[in-house]
Amino acid sequence: MKRLLLLFLCSVCCFNAVRADEGMWLPSLIGDKISDMQAKGFRLTADDIYNINQASMKDAIVRFGGGCTGEIVSADGLLLTNHHCGYGQIQAHSSLEHDYLTNGFWALSREEELPNPGLTVSFLVRMEDVTDRIEKGEKEEKIIKKATEGGKYSASIESLYYGNQYFLFVYEVFRDVRLVAAPPSSIGKFGGDTDNWMWPRHTGDFSIFRVYADKNNRPADYSEDNVPYHPKHFFKISTKGVEQGDFTMIYGFPGTTRRYVTSDFVDYTLNHSNPLKIKLRTMRLNTIKAAQEADPQVRIMYASKQASIANAWKKWQGESLGLERLGTIEKKKAYEARFQEWANSGKAEYKDVLPQLHAAYAELLPYAIARDLYVEAFSVVELITAATGAQRDNWNSELFYKNYSAEIDSKIAKQVWAEYMTNAEDRFIPAYFKEQVAQHGGMDAFVDDLFGKSDLVSREKYESAKAAGKDLSQDPAYLLGSAFTEILRGEIQERYLALNNQITDLYHVYMQGQMAFEPDRIFFPDANSTLRVAYGKVQGYEGDDAITYRHFTTLEGVMEKDSPEIYDYDVPERLREIYRTKDYGRWAINIGSETKPRVTVPVAFIATNHTTGGNSGSPVLNGNGELLGINFDRTWVSTMSDLEFDEEYCRNIAVDIRFVLFVIEKIGGAEYLFDEMVFSE
Repeated sequence: MKRLLLLFLCSVCCFNAVRADEGMWLPSLIGDKISDMQAKGFRLTADDIYNINQASMKDAIVRFGGGCTGEIVSADGLLLTNHHCGYGQIQAHSSLEHDYLTNGFWALSREEELPNPGLTVSFLVRMEDVTDRIEKGEKEEKIIKKATEGGKYSASIESLYYGNQYFLFVYEVFRDVRLVAAPPSSIGKFGGDTDNWMWPRHTGDFSIFRVYADKNNRPADYSEDNVPYHPKHFFKISTKGVEQGDFTMIYGFPGTTRRYVTSDFVDYTLNHSNPLKIKLRTMRLNTIKAAQEADPQVRIMYASKQASIANAWKKWQGESLGLERLGTIEKKKAYEARFQEWANSGKAEYKDVLPQLHAAYAELLPYAIARDLYVEAFSVVELITAATGAQRDNWNSELFYKNYSAEIDSKIAKQVWAEYMTNAEDRFIPAYFKEQVAQHGGMDAFVDDLFGKSDLVSREKYESAKAAGKDLSQDPAYLLGSAFTEILRGEIQERYLALNNQITDLYHVYMQGQMAFEPDRIFFPDANSTLRVAYGKVQGYEGDDAITYRHFTTLEGVMEKDSPEIYDYDVPERLREIYRTKDYGRWAINIGSETKPRVTVPVAFIATNHTTGGNSGSPVLNGNGELLGINFDRTWVSTMSDLEFDEEYCRNIAVDIRFVLFVIEKIGGAEYLFDEMVFSE
């Protein structure tokens, strides 16, 4: 009965007007929101968004790699995503001789498209509510096995509302995905870490791939005999542009939100986890940056690593600022006080859940900090990764050493391991580690000796040791890693996982309680890397005192930032020439007036769609379901939206599709790609 009440409340809540544009909705249940969407400018139906019996928008959306979204824009499997989503592939193909990071890559025929071993894209075939089946005792493994149809598909079951609802997701996974085009990093990553998570933004954050299939249009491993995949649906491209107030919809795979957690989790995030992780990543980034500036080869080697480290590093800073500004901890505590008063008034099943949650979080705190230290201060040293990898028969040593510098790694080790020693409780520091540091007279001397003795610091030493039949399980790096692993699995992980399981079980009850406590509140399911729909409108916002941000940026802003002395702002000479001559072609817009024109090119825009990590690369669509842009970021003041959504400040950032097309034509000379796209003006 509790579950039926819960689902009833969910369905009722979905018919109420959502506060601002918060929410990430399951496409199979979007019919509950379609009236609100249509009232705000959507001109299609729920079946156009999601349908398993005929082609719909879902058939043009892919999960790109492990953590991004992409969209299909042609009948021949042409795929758009972000430059930062394809960054690892672009870097893997780059060298000093072919520096695709700096110069960009443009395949001028399909024969020139580059394969990417290990890269996959996944199309959702269907989703299904299997809550009843699981509650009746049917095993998840049995449901998944049947759904895969003998290996034809992959499948998973994901819980929503902390285990109060379960959905089956079935995917078709394609394994031959080829790089078609990428702009120079000075366009695709324009502004680098300085501009990341910021507005105004002037980044052309896109890359182009193509999905290939066998001759029966089915997934296949890479083969020269494969042909472009023919999708059930692909997006038309709107060149009309965006105006303030226009309806927008995002369709993608958002990663993680935690809207219904207690004040304990927010306190841990704001006052413990974020400050620690920011400090540790700052050390790593400073070391890598200095090395990259000193050596062009190192710049390429560490480009993807640096970008990965920096992305969350800056996000956490903005998140903390936002949580402080909104007073989220105090709001949560006030809500919990009201909930407890309600629960004490005769709701016996919910009376103890909050006290139990608070107690569990208090016990979890030291283990959570220790785990953060392990992840961010010990295991980030790549020599330890190599020591573990070398024990596996399938370890790709060539790939590892291609992008590895022992000099950089040892400098990082000295800093972050010293922080581990300073911040970890004594019981979480391996005795072996303490002994080694003491014997060497300090951290720096210990690290120098470790890197001096290890056979894993270079490919040459590794290959020599392997040829000589050395037992690499006795390598000092492996011995150190083993000591930490023993602590992780014993002192840290066992209790950490047990407490987290206890907290998850308590949230199962607390989620039910919140819905019973606030029957008129909308409860969208937290993001969990499954396909979702978010919708909103194009809209600027009021920033700091006397600062108003408009909803779009232009090429003029790019050129104002252009600086040949700074790698991230050194735009291609071709773009400077285009700007001087105003050779914008069909992509020109007038942001002035008839009497005083100001001709430029649109670059990016912001909207009120609720997004998070994983939405990178998601299509931003208009009311007709046509592509307006590619989502790639949030504003810095929005990054707390995983925990609290603020309608005044929360904005997603998208690269305008017209800028993408402008760069394809004017910078890449690859306008032949337009022949397979369908445009709407």
